[in-house]
Amino acid sequence: MLKLSQIKSTAAALGFDLCGVVPCQNFDSDRAFLEQWIATGYGDGLSYLERNIDKRADATLLVEGAKTVVVCGVNYKNRFSMGYPATCNKKIASYATTTDYHITIKEMLHQLCASLKMSSPTLSGRCFTDSAPIFEKRYAVEAGLGWIGRQSLLVTPQFGTFVLLGVAVLTEECDNYDTPYVGIGCGECRRCIDACPNHAIHDRHIDTRLCISRATVEKQSDHPTPLHGWIFGCDQCQSCCPYNAKAPLATNPLFAPTIDPLAIDWQKMSEAEFTLHFATSPLIRTGLRRIKENIK
Repeated sequence: MLKLSQIKSTAAALGFDLCGVVPCQNFDSDRAFLEQWIATGYGDGLSYLERNIDKRADATLLVEGAKTVVVCGVNYKNRFSMGYPATCNKKIASYATTTDYHITIKEMLHQLCASLKMSSPTLSGRCFTDSAPIFEKRYAVEAGLGWIGRQSLLVTPQFGTFVLLGVAVLTEECDNYDTPYVGIGCGECRRCIDACPNHAIHDRHIDTRLCISRATVEKQSDHPTPLHGWIFGCDQCQSCCPYNAKAPLATNPLFAPTIDPLAIDWQKMSEAEFTLHFATSPLIRTGLRRIKENIK
């Protein structure tokens, strides 16, 4: 049997700022909401959201014999998180100024599982960082890490929304589990809704047809979307959040910025230079040509 204290101490030693542990659950209400959201057209052709909805709602379909879900989070707030100069036309979401978190967090999760396996040799499971259909944010809420904000992101009391999540779905029960978050949450605050320049934010869900992050990161949409100076991602609905204003800067060196968006001349950069310098960056996902088009 897994021990809650061991999981949390190991996660902290590996550099995670947050860790919660809950039993596997079936989120039927979240599944129904997602299906309705897709049917309304808010998904804008993001087909991966339409696949494996059963698995999103039930982690035991992802990992046979799954009993426990460990949710870990890392604070990534940096000097770019709270905004850029008003005239800047090459803004990058602050998470993308660091090494790709899919690489960093998944390695941290694998180390966590390897450590737990030393005490529980029969333990098995899988680690995910946006790499499988699972309701990470809902599990984070159930684990007491925070709540779902009006902009549909996880909001944590300590670090606001500037948190990257990863989960480990494991095949053994834990000796104790965390309880769901209870607190004030967003209250009557609507700053994120009012701050979105394209009015893409509804209460706790997004119309991706209008979302700048979707327009600059995901596949091209049929809906023309004003970018307001953003060329990869968007932090507009986060930099206005009161919880983010008081959140500390990240201290984990693995999540320190590796690029300065204000100092890069994208138009003069060659494809070879881009590949060389951004091979482990989230920016490699869209490529240099599209970044240049977004600037224009």
